[in-house]
Amino acid sequence: MSVPITKLPSGQRPRERLLTLGPHALSDSELLAVLLRQGRRGESALDMAAELIVEHGGVAGLAAARPEELSRRAGVGAAKAAAIIAAFHLGTRARNSPETAPRLDGAADIVRVALPLFAGARVERLLVLVCDAQNRLRHKVFVAEGAIDQVAVPVREILNAVLRHDGRAFAVVHNHPSGDPVPSFDDRRATTLLIESARTVGLRFLDHVVIAGDGWDSAAPLYRSGA
Repeated sequence: MSVPITKLPSGQRPRERLLTLGPHALSDSELLAVLLRQGRRGESALDMAAELIVEHGGVAGLAAARPEELSRRAGVGAAKAAAIIAAFHLGTRARNSPETAPRLDGAADIVRVALPLFAGARVERLLVLVCDAQNRLRHKVFVAEGAIDQVAVPVREILNAVLRHDGRAFAVVHNHPSGDPVPSFDDRRATTLLIESARTVGLRFLDHVVIAGDGWDSAAPLYRSGA
């Protein structure tokens, strides 16, 4: 049976270690355990944290998890799921402050930002990267999930996400779980529609990147593929 964190010596408890040694001294599981605070019967917060990270394929996968996906896990629930989501988003916002936000000046820049968010994804997801007038990243917003290339691209939701976050430019990224990053005919047609729609509302379209594993390709006419 797992030993509750409260029964551990104070020098081994994640919260006390964080306060004494600083967050850099803690493992990913220990940091997550601080957020969870408590486990459940037969499973400590530290055990639960370690299992959550493994179940989602690492910290990047956990960061991309949906609230309802986390809350279904025994012992997590809505409150802990919300705390996990909020913590990851606070970290993202801190990294994307105007002083530190990366510039998305090309498809390779977009891939560096987006690739970790698709780690372990088993279905297609559509990500919008919202930027300011200098192409500095402001927000990352998932707006759709499922067989995106088989349905109409949610142009209105994409543009609304950009405008809601006071964006001036944006890029779109989606994944091909099949493992082939080559854009489909529908991907390229959707890109043309996005370019025209963005121009109509005064937004600058940067690129539409397709990710598959570690490979990627651009569905936009201005960029070419890479890996």
